[in-house]
Amino acid sequence: MSDAMWTRGVEWLAAAATDPRLCKREWDQGDGIVLLEAGRYWDVLSVPDRLGMLALDLLWQAPRPFPGPTLVDTAAHRVGFFLPPDPGSRWIGAGLRSAGRGSWVAVPPPYRAARFLEWLVPPDGTGALHAPVTLELALRQANGTLAVLTPLGCR
Repeated sequence: MSDAMWTRGVEWLAAAATDPRLCKREWDQGDGIVLLEAGRYWDVLSVPDRLGMLALDLLWQAPRPFPGPTLVDTAAHRVGFFLPPDPGSRWIGAGLRSAGRGSWVAVPPPYRAARFLEWLVPPDGTGALHAPVTLELALRQANGTLAVLTPLGCR
């Protein structure tokens, strides 16, 4: 990413904070993690890491569009996909967690990891997010692949 993209990514992400300047200061001078409210600019779908990593790999494959912002939490073993806000959406599946309006998400700055959080695909500042239908298809395909690869006794 270019410096301009990093700067736009920081500004875009910090805009979700109640005080964007304080948010950026915390990223630079604090522990590097801030809580941002979901539901205004984006929602987050959190999935188990094996499923999320496989789905993200599928999203990178052509002809699909470039994947949207994606965050990994190595302590919780989860991958978070940033989606357009949709108060009526219902994601159903084992291990799926949706964060929308009224939920808070811990986020590091787009330019570095902080403790256990790291961007797999940082925001580029354009506002581009994962397309829900495309993400759902990738998750279904990844889930099918994991079902075949996981021995029956390990489920």
